[in-house]
Amino acid sequence: MSEAKGRKVVIVPCSGIGKCQGSVSREAAYELVEELRPETAEIVALSMLVLGDEGARRRVADAPAITIDGCKLMCAAKMVKQSGGTVAEEATVMDAYRRHKDLKPEGIAQLNEAGLKLARVLAEELAVKVDALTAPTAAAAATGPAAASGPASAKEVPHA
Repeated sequence: MSEAKGRKVVIVPCSGIGKCQGSVSREAAYELVEELRPETAEIVALSMLVLGDEGARRRVADAPAITIDGCKLMCAAKMVKQSGGTVAEEATVMDAYRRHKDLKPEGIAQLNEAGLKLARVLAEELAVKVDALTAPTAAAAATGPAAASGPASAKEVPHA
């Protein structure tokens, strides 16, 4: 198992309370960590980073992060960086909506059906990113048992 395989990717959604884009962001994050990638992704609340919570800061510092921002202010991405973390992927609800114009989100306390579908589509797109971040690397494969026996070409090619 590679080093990346043993840790979870941190998902930091927008906290845009009172805006449907914030609701889509949080819904996508929950869908991603609870349904699609529960074993390889976990949520860190943006509010905990804003408050300077040491546990939240440590989690974003120790693992790659995917941020899901609702708007161009990019609060989640900024806070991960300010907290010592690395943003591996910056996603925005607005970009997802631009790719899927038929899914116009509406509602705040409760998203409409299109908003829920947009959240699901965004979660599915980000699941692919989580997979890429947790996949074994070529370097880890090169340090596996086959690498310990030396290069295959040295054993298979007779010297002239």
